[in-house]
Amino acid sequence: MHHFEHRDGVLFAEEVNVTELAKQYGTPLYIYSAATFRRHFKAFDSAFGELDHLTCFSVKANSNLSVLKMLAQEGAGMDIVSGGELYRALQAGVDASRIVYSGVGKRDSEIRDALEARILMFNVESLAELERINQVAGEMGTTARVSFRINPDVDPQTHPYISTGMQKNKFGLDIDLSMDAYKRAAELENIEPVGMDCHIGSQLTSLDPFLEALDKLLAFHAKLKGIGIEIKYLDLGGGLGIPYNEEEPPHPAEFGKALSDKLKGLQLKVILEPGRVIAGNAGILVTEVVYTKSNPTKNFLIVDAAMNDLIRPSLYGSYHRIEEVEQKGRESKVFDVVGPICESGDFLARDRELPSVEQGERLVCYSAGAYGFTMSSNYNTRPRACELIVDGDEVIVARRRETYDDLLMNEL
Repeated sequence: MHHFEHRDGVLFAEEVNVTELAKQYGTPLYIYSAATFRRHFKAFDSAFGELDHLTCFSVKANSNLSVLKMLAQEGAGMDIVSGGELYRALQAGVDASRIVYSGVGKRDSEIRDALEARILMFNVESLAELERINQVAGEMGTTARVSFRINPDVDPQTHPYISTGMQKNKFGLDIDLSMDAYKRAAELENIEPVGMDCHIGSQLTSLDPFLEALDKLLAFHAKLKGIGIEIKYLDLGGGLGIPYNEEEPPHPAEFGKALSDKLKGLQLKVILEPGRVIAGNAGILVTEVVYTKSNPTKNFLIVDAAMNDLIRPSLYGSYHRIEEVEQKGRESKVFDVVGPICESGDFLARDRELPSVEQGERLVCYSAGAYGFTMSSNYNTRPRACELIVDGDEVIVARRRETYDDLLMNEL
């Protein structure tokens, strides 16, 4: 079932008319489908049912408190990358024992907060970080459970900005040097090495890079056992892609079967960190056409959503499908869909064939539920958008639209 669909030419989010939502709450407007979030989480989590596993939603994909609470109620743990994400997850009612802390730059205060909360484990990304965690844990009189993020030097075949598992990337420890890290961890008084971690990139559309990385990890696991280091957790990160345009990523069930086949007989609990595959197609961004404009070579639709609202097209050249909120069967033209920010890079689409919409009408950008609002900013002193969750015929204001006073409240 599609939870964003046109009925008699008008877009609905579940049982609610999107035009009416835009009139009531204004634009730009993020709208999430609760049913889609739940369906995607269940489809992903159930795909690994043959394995002892924990599905930790990647908070950076969509960190709205209502979204996190909803997913926690479905059984999700959380993958965090900052102290702020830890705070959000705890405020949303997530059990700290189901939280994994990744990221290359953990500060003392963030490490301390995570230890006080008693999270499941830290994914350690450098020897310097290992020593820092040991020091902080020692000062607190506790032991930190750690996993090392191993960089297997696997090409994920994705955009270079979201590739994370190659030697040239900033993430993790080189696989050839990781054994020394585990040996050092075993020596430290306030460290307990409990896992292996790997995350090779985002928006992957093939299982081959995952499986290549897994083979390297399993060979490394055998070496760890050979020196007497027994780990409990295998964290395979996230990165499974979604269809934005014509991509055909593997279904989670295909991923689950491949992992089950490779991990049979190993006493390891698998941790998965999906973000985009859960949230991406669970959200849309609605925007209003402010002006239309043409010159000898281009037609423009100037809309009220901008790169500060959805930066993926400007940052990655990413594709988001765009349609009318209310379809009227008009002829199409080729347009650039651009925002009001004073940057030439402020666009939602370039050279896109779209119906000839008019000033005051609305467009919808699909697949905006992941890395949409979480990457938004106040550039050009623009208030950030309102976020709504639609659950059947119920509308929940998950975040009210910012005001100008909100933007100035911390300035002196």
